[in-house]
Amino acid sequence: MAVARGAVRRETGDAERFRELARAQLPRLLAIARRLVGPDAEDAVQDCLLKAYQHFGQLLDEQAAPAWLTTVLVNCCRDRGRAKARKPDEVSFDEVETFSLYRKIADEDPFPYSDSLHLDFLAGFGVDDVRAILGQMPEIYRFPLVLVHMEGYLAKEVARMTQVPLGTVLARLHRGRKLFEKLMWEYAATNGLLREVRQ
Repeated sequence: MAVARGAVRRETGDAERFRELARAQLPRLLAIARRLVGPDAEDAVQDCLLKAYQHFGQLLDEQAAPAWLTTVLVNCCRDRGRAKARKPDEVSFDEVETFSLYRKIADEDPFPYSDSLHLDFLAGFGVDDVRAILGQMPEIYRFPLVLVHMEGYLAKEVARMTQVPLGTVLARLHRGRKLFEKLMWEYAATNGLLREVRQ
């Protein structure tokens, strides 16, 4: 009977430790999920926390808990994407590969009275604009882009999380950056961000 009481005490302690971990990591997980799956973010985080709780006993080093939770979240987000579309979206990169946002801004000169043309272009984008652009990207390019450039993970860590070879992650990062630049320009043109505000 003492063994049973000890097991119950240990399970209660695990549940409390997991609750504290989840509470501390929830804002970060939601922010990542919003960038990865947009409107499905809350459901993805809920899936993540449920799976993480079920396997919490396997976490040996609690210092690694944030990275572990991120990996679980990435897998939950990928599962949601697979459920929506059996085949990931591919993008034709003939036009995207030759696109240069830097050259496009210099050639088009959307802010003719600006001394810092590229900075003025970027300053027109808010958080919601960036989120909208990310939402247009296929997940195979969006996931590595968000994890490396917004969350600070190394490409090799993303390769482990997503179970994709490092070379593939690096190629997707390159293509994702090019696609993001092109989508930024198109978004700016469509949403009136290229008009200079004259004072």
